[in-house]
Amino acid sequence: MSEIELLAAALRRDAADLDMYAQVLTGSLADALPPGSVELARKRSVSDRLSGRPGTVERLEVSLDDRRLILVLAHGRPQGEVATVVRGVVLSRKQVALDEWVHELAAAVALRAESDARARAALEKLVMGL
Repeated sequence: MSEIELLAAALRRDAADLDMYAQVLTGSLADALPPGSVELARKRSVSDRLSGRPGTVERLEVSLDDRRLILVLAHGRPQGEVATVVRGVVLSRKQVALDEWVHELAAAVALRAESDARARAALEKLVMGL
């Protein structure tokens, strides 16, 4: 099994729950991703606001180099989109299945880890499940 497939499997195990997925990306992969590369959009109910909870994640966006990987919760199911962005302009968008989205994310993060020791250590920790 290749490194990308191992990383994709580690990412996939939390993909059913967008809140959990957001925690993985902002927690376990925080060292592997550049600052500001993960954006979350949350929906806060009145009870969330009153109790000080952050709400539930509705949209997760990861920007790495010329790729923008977007995951939204639609009708209770995560739906993926991969966009190519150059100088802030979206050149193409493609709706993808969750497995393909995870694979794209794994490939982008693995590519970043090739040139960054801290990113590599974070990925190894995620893949090993530590």
